[in-house]
Amino acid sequence: MPRLVIDDLEVDVPKGSKVIDAAERLGIIIPRFCYHEALGSVGACRMCAVKFIQGPFKGVQMSCMVDAQDGMVVSTTDKEAVQFRKRIIELLMMNHPLDCPVCDEGGQCLLQDETVSGGHGVRRYRGRKRTYRDQYLGPYIQHEMNRCIHCYRCSRFYQEFAGYRDLGPMQIGNHLYFGRFSDGKLESPFSGNLVDICPTGVYTDKTARFKVRRWDLQRAPSLCNHCSLGCNTVGNAHYRGVMRVEARYNHDVNGYFICDAGRFGFSYSNGGADYKKRPWAARVGESAVSVQTAFAGARESLGNIAEKYGPNAIAAVGSTRNSLESQCMLKRICRTRDWRGPVFFVDPAKLRKTRSAVEGLDSEIAVSMREIEKADFVIIAGADPLNEAGMAALALRQASRRQAPIVTIDPRPVLLPCNFEHIPAAPGDIELYVGMLVGKAVEKDSAAFGKDAKDFYRALAAQQGDREVSARIGPLAEQLGSSKRPVIICGTDVTLESTPAFAAGCARLLALTGRQAGVFYLLPGAGAFSSALLSGEDGQVFADLVSDIEKGLVRALVVVESDPFHYYPDRTRLDRAMSKLELLIAIDYFPTETVKRASIFYPASTIFETGSTFINQEGRAQFAKPVHHGGVAIWGGEHPPRVYRDFVPGGDHMPAWKALWKIAGMPMPDGGPSDISPGEFISTEHRAFEGFDTNNYPVDGARILQGQSGNGNLHAPRGVESREKPKGPEGLELLMVEWMFGTTEFSAWSDSLDAGITGPYMLMHSKDAENAGLSDGDRASVELDNGTLEIVVSVSDRTAEGVLVVPRHQWLEWRKMKGFRVRVLPEKIRKA
Repeated sequence: MPRLVIDDLEVDVPKGSKVIDAAERLGIIIPRFCYHEALGSVGACRMCAVKFIQGPFKGVQMSCMVDAQDGMVVSTTDKEAVQFRKRIIELLMMNHPLDCPVCDEGGQCLLQDETVSGGHGVRRYRGRKRTYRDQYLGPYIQHEMNRCIHCYRCSRFYQEFAGYRDLGPMQIGNHLYFGRFSDGKLESPFSGNLVDICPTGVYTDKTARFKVRRWDLQRAPSLCNHCSLGCNTVGNAHYRGVMRVEARYNHDVNGYFICDAGRFGFSYSNGGADYKKRPWAARVGESAVSVQTAFAGARESLGNIAEKYGPNAIAAVGSTRNSLESQCMLKRICRTRDWRGPVFFVDPAKLRKTRSAVEGLDSEIAVSMREIEKADFVIIAGADPLNEAGMAALALRQASRRQAPIVTIDPRPVLLPCNFEHIPAAPGDIELYVGMLVGKAVEKDSAAFGKDAKDFYRALAAQQGDREVSARIGPLAEQLGSSKRPVIICGTDVTLESTPAFAAGCARLLALTGRQAGVFYLLPGAGAFSSALLSGEDGQVFADLVSDIEKGLVRALVVVESDPFHYYPDRTRLDRAMSKLELLIAIDYFPTETVKRASIFYPASTIFETGSTFINQEGRAQFAKPVHHGGVAIWGGEHPPRVYRDFVPGGDHMPAWKALWKIAGMPMPDGGPSDISPGEFISTEHRAFEGFDTNNYPVDGARILQGQSGNGNLHAPRGVESREKPKGPEGLELLMVEWMFGTTEFSAWSDSLDAGITGPYMLMHSKDAENAGLSDGDRASVELDNGTLEIVVSVSDRTAEGVLVVPRHQWLEWRKMKGFRVRVLPEKIRKA
C-alpha cells in the first residue's frame, strides 16, 4: 500500500487510490466540483489543485488525476495551490448569476460553499455574462443552464453511468451547453439523480420547487419501499408534509443513487397534491370517530364474532408492503388469539416462489447489488430489472461497463441500459435454457463433482432446446465457462414455481467449480422476504381465505396495509365473497377499495412517520427512522392557520402494529402502547429474528439468511428426464406483469408519479399477432372468463411465442380472470 504525507499527516491507502481520496481518509476535504466517487476522475473543473512537494510529481497538480504513490509529500494549504483555487472560483463565478435567494439549491450548493471558503466576494470582470435558454426536461427536473460551471458531472452520470443518450454536452468552449437536442421529457428512469449530483442549481427538483429551504427541513435516514431492493434514502419534511426524497449512500445496496419511482413516489404520504388521497380520520360505518372509539368498536365487534363463531372465524390479512413490525404483530396476534393467518400473499404461486428463494439463500451464494456491478457474467432468468427493481438495472449497467456479458432469458422484450443478449423464452422454457447454458459452461469441471452435483449436472447436460437457441447458447456458455464471478438474477413474477430453487442450484454448481458465483432474487415487494418467513407452514394465501369466506368459515377480516382488490384477478368473485363478511376492519394509509368497504377503519402512519424495519431481497435488515410526526400538511403557498389547537389535524394515527395491538386487546404495559418496543415481540415470532430483542432493536444492516451452505441444497431438477421441449396446453399464456410506473399501489396513490405513467399495451410475438389478425398499434379485444379486455397491441419478435404480456395497469380493467395463470384461445383474441 502506498504511504504518503498530506499536510504533515501520514496515510496508507490502497494501490490505485487518488490523492483526493487519500486526503479524505485523513479528514481533509479538498475542494472539488467535477470529481465524484461513483464517476471517477476527469479533471474538468481544476478546483482540486494541491502542491506536490516531494515525489514523482512536482508543483501544482490536480489531486483527482494523480494516483497516490510512496514517498509523496503533498500540501493542500500551500499559498500557490490556495491562490490557484481562488482564481478558478473567480473564473467560474464570472458568468454565474447571483440568484442564490431564489435558487432551490441555496443552502446545499457546493459552488456556494466553495465560493465562500475560497474568499471570493467581488466580481472584477465588467463584461456581459454568458446566458443560455433553459429547456423543458419533463415533470421532475427543472433546468437552469445559466448556473452551469461545465463540470460534466451530469453528462457523465446520465450517459456513461446510467446509459441514456438524450441528454449531454453540445457545442464547445465557452458556449458548451448541457441539455437535449430539443425540449422533452428525459428518457432515463434515473434522471432524478441529476438533482443530487449537480454541484450547482442547474438541475433542481421540480416537485419541491420554491417550497422550502434546506435548513428548514426535517431530515432523517429512510428507505424506499417501492420494491424489494431496500434502497437507502433521506426523507425531507416540512410543515407536516414530505417535501422530497434524496439518495442516501449505502455501499452494498444502492451506492449513491436511487430510481425515479423511489425519489418522486412519496406524495401518497401527504395525501396527494390536494391532501385528499389519504384517509386521515378513523371511521366506524360512515361516521368519522375518534381513534379511541374506533379501537373500542373494533374490540367489541371482534369479541362478538369470536363468541358467536369462534376465534377461528376471524382472519388476518397483511401484504408484502407491511413492515417487519406489522408482520410480526399480525403473527403474534394470530398465534395467541387463534385467528386464521396471517396471510401476506394473494397468489399461492408467489408465496411458494418467494419462500423457495428465501430458503435457498445462504452466505455462499447471496450477493448484493455491489457484487452484481463486479460480476463478469450475468444470467437474468425470468426477471425484468428495469420494471421490477430499477436499481438492479443500474447495477447491470456497471457490470456491462466492465465488459461483463449479460444474457436475459425471459418471455418479455426486456430493456436494459446496457448491451445484452436476449433469448425470448416462455416461462416453461426458462429453466431449460438456463440449464443448457450452465451445463455447457461447467462441462470440463464435471469430473470432480460429488454425487449430488453430478446428478444435477447430468440433468442439465441432457437438456436440449431447439437448434437456433442452442447455437446462440454455445458462445455464451464459453464466456460463462471462462468467468470468475458469475451471477444469476432470478425473478418471481413470471417464472415457474421451481425456477428460484433451480437458479440457486445452478449458482451452487458454478461455485463448486471454484467460481465466486451468486444468485440475486427479485421479490414481489419491500416486505416479501419477511412475509415468506412468517407465512404459515400450510402456505395459506388470500385466495384460500376467499374460499373460506364463501363456505362461511370466515366471518371477519382484519386487513392491514393491504388491498386484495388491487391484486386478486377475479373481481366478480371477490365482490361476492366480501359482501358475505359480517365485519371488515382495515388499517391503512391508502384510500383503497378495501378501506372504502371497511366497517371500521383506522388510519395508519407511513414509513416517513414511524420507524420501520424492512428486510430486502438479499436478506439485509434495514431500519428507516421517522422523518416527521405527520398530519395534514399545511404548506402549499399559504401561511399556516393562525389557530391554536391542542391537537394536530390528521396526526392521531400510529404505526399499524400499534393499532393492531390496541384492536386485538392484547395485554399492554402500564405506560400504554407508546411504551411497547417491537423488540418485545419480533424476536419471538421466528428463529431468524432472535437477535431483534429489546436490547438490540432497531437492527440495521444485519443479514438474515436461512439457507444452509454447502452441497446439501443441490438437488437434481425435477422433470428433466423428458428431453423434448414439452407441449403446453392449448392457447396463449396470459402473463400479468409489473411496470415501474402504473401498476403498483404506490404508483396508484402517488399523484407525483402520474406524469411518468404511460398507457398500457399488450405484447405479442409477430406470429401470434398474425394468427389473430392483429398488427402493431391495433386495439385488441381479449375475451376472458368474466368479460372482455380491450387493449392496444405492441408486436415484437423479442417477445416469446405463445404468450400475451399485459401489465397490471391502474388504467386497465384486467381483473376478469378466474385464476392467476390463464390461457387464452386464439379465437378469443380479435381486433376491437
